[in-house]
Amino acid sequence: MPELLAILSGRASDEMTAYIVYEIRLPRMVMSIITGVSLACAGAIMQAILRNPLADPFTLGVSSGAAFGAALAIVAGTSVFGINLVSSGQWMIALNAFVFGCLAVGAVYGIAKLKNSSTTVLLLAGVAIGQLFSAGVSGLKFFSNNEALKDLVVWLMGGFWGAKWQVLHILLPLVIISLVLLLKYAWDLNSLCAGEDVARTLGVNVKQVRWVCLLLVTLMASVTIAFTGIIGFIGLVAPHISRIIIGTDYRFLLPCSCLMGALLLLLSDTAARMVLSPIEIPVGIITALFGAPFFVYLLLKKRKDYWA
Repeated sequence: MPELLAILSGRASDEMTAYIVYEIRLPRMVMSIITGVSLACAGAIMQAILRNPLADPFTLGVSSGAAFGAALAIVAGTSVFGINLVSSGQWMIALNAFVFGCLAVGAVYGIAKLKNSSTTVLLLAGVAIGQLFSAGVSGLKFFSNNEALKDLVVWLMGGFWGAKWQVLHILLPLVIISLVLLLKYAWDLNSLCAGEDVARTLGVNVKQVRWVCLLLVTLMASVTIAFTGIIGFIGLVAPHISRIIIGTDYRFLLPCSCLMGALLLLLSDTAARMVLSPIEIPVGIITALFGAPFFVYLLLKKRKDYWA
């Protein structure tokens, strides 16, 4: 601990140790926190918008769409706009992820509007669009060459191998600005949890709130996924644990969910590095190990007063 404090205060005696802390460990920790905040926030918002306790970034196909966009950039070497990734690097992968994440949400919401924006139709359309993009990712894996296939397979497992300060310089402002904007809709989200009719009676513009929140969480989740790969269940587990701790008021639930998501992902990343050290397990595997049983628990849970 004294050595760590000396490094953080700029008084490190060992330059190699200082480099490891500043350029490897610290960016990875910050990346874990940012990713946990993004996914947990997206899950909490989607659960409010859909009034469904099982909603998360995967429900509306956001993760699948973003994964396909990023995978397309990795395999093809170009973005959807034909820009060469050699000079643009990971930023074009992030742009692809956001574009296809938005396409997925737009397709899902468009299908739902044909059926009067039914929540059931929205969820089923999300599953269908998600499977469509997953098939696209499988196709890319089939047609890619060996080097691209290795990069793609490792990326799809989810992890923080690419954590760098250059990446965080763009992720931090995006996530913080999106989170601040979403917190302004806390009262509206509380109303939506009581039902659309109640929200309209209270003067909430349901359509506007839904679209703005969906756009913001799509931005947060898809851009994060572009740099970390697929990390599941954080958006589902963190909001539920937060509800148990702090209740359902989104003024407090949203910040608590973000903190819980950051904590869960930090612990998962630590476990991924330590369980089979020096071999590092993909973080997505660790989150699935505790997230899948929790998901089954929610499916079996039969509390009618869930939102109360």
